[in-house]
Amino acid sequence: MNTKIMLSILLLLSCPFIHAKTLDLAGTWKAIDDKTGYARADVVISKKDNGSYVGTITQVHAIPNRTAIEFCEKCTGTLKNAPLIGLPILSGFKQNPKKSDEFIGGQVLDPLSGHVYRGKGRLNARGNVLTLRGFIGTSLLGRTVSWIRVD
Repeated sequence: MNTKIMLSILLLLSCPFIHAKTLDLAGTWKAIDDKTGYARADVVISKKDNGSYVGTITQVHAIPNRTAIEFCEKCTGTLKNAPLIGLPILSGFKQNPKKSDEFIGGQVLDPLSGHVYRGKGRLNARGNVLTLRGFIGTSLLGRTVSWIRVD
């Protein structure tokens, strides 16, 4: 009888470890336009050796009744008029050591406006939706978009 109880307790205690998974941003994501609901681009996010993440546009999607843009006309510096394909739009995000589903300390480039924003993100429990918030100053003054994992 004691063996069954001990085995049951051991099984119950190990359940969280069975279902625990490492949440990772690396992969291909569809960037969804928060105003239209259409996919704007595919972005590949990869993890660098220092643990930070970088995201690059790999495909641009046309939105019905809108002129498609191919270049970052409003960007500044070396990114001015850079092609959207290959454009780095996320950088510096690191996993929050206190909350494994949060990614903090990053920057987000909006290729439509050319602005670079501070950013943070959160993955849902399944790891297939990234809620990304770009902001200036405090996160209260910002914009939130959702990206859907493709792979």
